Amino acid sequence: MAGGRHVTALSPSIFRFAPSSNGLLHLGHAYSALFTQHWARLMGGRVLLRIEDIDTVRCRPEFVEALYADLDWIGFAFEGEVRIQSHHFADYEAAAARLRAAGLLYPCFCTRSRIAAEARGTDPDGAPLYSGRCRALSDAERERWIASGEAHQWRLDMARAAALAGPLTIAETMPTPGRAPVLRPAEPERWGDVVLVRKDTPTSYHLSVVVDDAIQGVTHVTRGMDLYAATDIHRLVQALLELPSPFYCHHALVRDQADEKLSKSRDSESLRALRLAGWTPQDVRRRLGFG
Repeated sequence: MAGGRHVTALSPSIFRFAPSSNGLLHLGHAYSALFTQHWARLMGGRVLLRIEDIDTVRCRPEFVEALYADLDWIGFAFEGEVRIQSHHFADYEAAAARLRAAGLLYPCFCTRSRIAAEARGTDPDGAPLYSGRCRALSDAERERWIASGEAHQWRLDMARAAALAGPLTIAETMPTPGRAPVLRPAEPERWGDVVLVRKDTPTSYHLSVVVDDAIQGVTHVTRGMDLYAATDIHRLVQALLELPSPFYCHHALVRDQADEKLSKSRDSESLRALRLAGWTPQDVRRRLGFG
């Protein structure tokens, strides 16, 4: 199971843009989409679209329709069928089952308050670092809790997984023709026992993004710097599932006047609002440096 290989320079270049349909797109999404399209064209590659909607509560059909309209408005073009994550839960369940069979996942019954109270520092995103309490439960205890209907998520036994995979590297590069990537060491241990299957859905961002990239044959992942550290987890899961690892390029984030990154959670001004305010696609491109 250990290993996982990088894609090769001879692989056809396949890029993807993968927004979530849990709100309206903003300039940050536009930058990422146009950045991906720009480099794909320079590389003579293809661009795919994926809609990440595993959060079936917050993700809604009207946001999907708005997403298509916004991407069409800014001139983002993609090829092939759109992969919608909520249509492919079976793929993620199969991957989780494989990790579970290898003894790499364990059920965690802890509440958020307990996790926060027992945290051993924070992870690279600033969230409480899980103490590992449920890792110590016996098989009988786990089975009893699950049989009782207790809500639980499935965590990766990080120490065991990292030992099995061995040292790993991440190929970080600007996707420039002929430019060799820089191999940086992956450090998944700093994330602790991350959740790979959530309580409310049969997967997690970390698991589904790895499975999707492999299924879609993605060779180049272009995304924001806010996901730079999370690539450690993705590289490890790729190795555990014996999947190829794409080249990664993490671009700068679009920020507001307060130097905060644009985000849906902060109600950053949407592309729809800009369009209604009279902005043109050319205005968006010039604002983001693609004019």
